[in-house]
Amino acid sequence: MEHKFASAPMLVYWEVTRACELACRHCRAEAQPHRHPLELTTEEGFRLLEQLRAFGDPPPHIVFTGGDPLKRPDLFDWLRRSVELGFLTAITPSGTYALTKDVVRRFKEVGVWMMSVSLDGSTAERHDAIRQVPGTFDKTIQAIRWAKEVGLPLQINTLVCAETYDDIPNIGRLLAELEVERWSVFFLVPTGRGAVLGDITPEQSEVLLNWLYDFSKEAPFVIKTTEAHHYRRIAFTRARSEGNERTLRGLKRGFGIRDGAGIMFISHIGEIYPAGFLPITVANVRTHDPVDVYRNDPLFRSLRDADTYEGKCGVCEFRHICGGSRARAFAVTGNPLGSDPLCPYIPERARADISAAVSA
Repeated sequence: MEHKFASAPMLVYWEVTRACELACRHCRAEAQPHRHPLELTTEEGFRLLEQLRAFGDPPPHIVFTGGDPLKRPDLFDWLRRSVELGFLTAITPSGTYALTKDVVRRFKEVGVWMMSVSLDGSTAERHDAIRQVPGTFDKTIQAIRWAKEVGLPLQINTLVCAETYDDIPNIGRLLAELEVERWSVFFLVPTGRGAVLGDITPEQSEVLLNWLYDFSKEAPFVIKTTEAHHYRRIAFTRARSEGNERTLRGLKRGFGIRDGAGIMFISHIGEIYPAGFLPITVANVRTHDPVDVYRNDPLFRSLRDADTYEGKCGVCEFRHICGGSRARAFAVTGNPLGSDPLCPYIPERARADISAAVSA
């Protein structure tokens, strides 16, 4: 069964550059201090926005990411055009000296819908250890306060790995004090520089996802997980057992969204991936129409069809609402249609097969 996102993604991530002043230990892009000479030109960027608008109405959300998008001198021209074309436009700047109060104000004035910054520790010591540059915690907290001053909604991205696992509840409580609008909790995929960080165990992921569900009941912001799709299984089963219709309605809006299904990624040099953490190049916007690629490329079509998955993900009764992290499956097994190794759940069909084998 092909998913409802067959004709258009909900989110398009455009990595406008890989240049960045930070040296984050988990950086997917393995960002560098200087821009790549083959980055899309200003005019190619405008053309890309026009192409993406051909997805129709409602248009996908566009997230300008990097590297640090502020390394592009034409960033605000692109942001302005994105808003003019009707895209719900978000920006993910790095917490460096370039992110000033004036820049945050300009984001708001140009029509940016939401700014996203990363916070990977509840203290400067813990955050800066991940970001590898002293002072980034303080810069990030200051940027959050500037955004609140101008009324620019905020999403905070937080990495979950062995080094941050025990600090996640503390970060959540800090964000409640800062009155942000959204918390995206990203579970490490071992790709790029992230391959050197320690991963958590499947059992730890289950404990943390259950804590996130409990915390979501009191948190003054929306919580979403990234590359931890099995949160949907936990939240769905718990909300259903509690008769929590409000949570169930909210969950259903995200059912089935995963790498290549509702998501598309454009790299700094125009490469088209199913997701930033699933770096399989299927085409390039310089030579191919991204709308056609999303709708018709064999890999995208397979990723949207949970019945093509292999291993326990392929027989799981939650595969159509969850589907597992295709990026993690690829990073660990080399197969984007394989099982997500971070999920400890044994599907009913697999349990029946195991029981039959034991009793035979």
